[in-house]
Amino acid sequence: MKIAIDAMGGDFGPIPIIEGVLLALKEQEFKPILVGKEDEILPLIPNGFKDKISIIKANDVISMHDKASNALKRKDSSIFKAIDLVKTNEAQAVVSAGHSGASMSLATLKIGRIRGISRPAIAALMPTSDGGSSLVLDVGANVDCKAEHLLQFAIMGEAYAKDVMKIENPRIGLLSNGEEESKGNETTKEAFKLLKDIPNFIGNVEGNNIFDGKCDVIICDGFVGNLVLKTGEGVADSINYFLKTNIKKSSIAMLGAILMKGVFKALKKRVDYAEYGGAPLLGVNGCVIIGHGKSNSKAIKNAIFQAINFINSGVNEDIKEKLNSI
Repeated sequence: MKIAIDAMGGDFGPIPIIEGVLLALKEQEFKPILVGKEDEILPLIPNGFKDKISIIKANDVISMHDKASNALKRKDSSIFKAIDLVKTNEAQAVVSAGHSGASMSLATLKIGRIRGISRPAIAALMPTSDGGSSLVLDVGANVDCKAEHLLQFAIMGEAYAKDVMKIENPRIGLLSNGEEESKGNETTKEAFKLLKDIPNFIGNVEGNNIFDGKCDVIICDGFVGNLVLKTGEGVADSINYFLKTNIKKSSIAMLGAILMKGVFKALKKRVDYAEYGGAPLLGVNGCVIIGHGKSNSKAIKNAIFQAINFINSGVNEDIKEKLNSI
């Protein structure tokens, strides 16, 4: 299995990306293709791994400050060449922690959309109080959506939850400002009517239901979804900071922290984005995993595992079948 990896993407350059690739290779067999500046990549690969990793030269890097609309013109960029490997079937997936807008634009235009999908969507995993995860989409690809786009997100989310997350009958909820059918804006009200035809649709859900385990797939437009994602990250960081700061202020609190070390460790693991790796771009005719810009080596490793699970699941074929049935 060949995975193209944008070795230059991310806030910290190639070091955590290559470290993540090495961690992944120690646990699972696959063929990584690192795309980027060879003079920066090669010295970071230990001799014992050089025969297991391929390098594709790319001298340009699209930074976070560059416009996504220019990505198609920059053919020597690492993300352009990485996605091109999937387009030409030289790789089965691409993983990037770089410019998410560039990754989405290039994937949509070069790899192409699944027939019947108007707008690909980014799907993010969120921790739930019952120990599982919920899938929220879209979390940033589409700021403005029509009702039919939300229907397509539901179809894609259901397929991903079933095939990759292994949830037998994933429950689908439409994110709104109230559970009643009458709640929401004009777009969500229209989408509600379309979603009624999906057997596993449970109706409108509210923000707290993302985390309480009431449903498995939460549908919203990319504007709302991105706010949910960033708010969740901010809350998790605030909780960690609050605990660390207040525990240090009291010897009794420190003793309690020692006794509850396992609980704090489990909490940290549940809210750590590195545990989830990245977010799949659903709706493109291939596998694209978009990682966090601040991804560390663990996040890159798990993003690669996400890509492998995506490929093995056959989720895109399932999406195509579901689209044909509506």
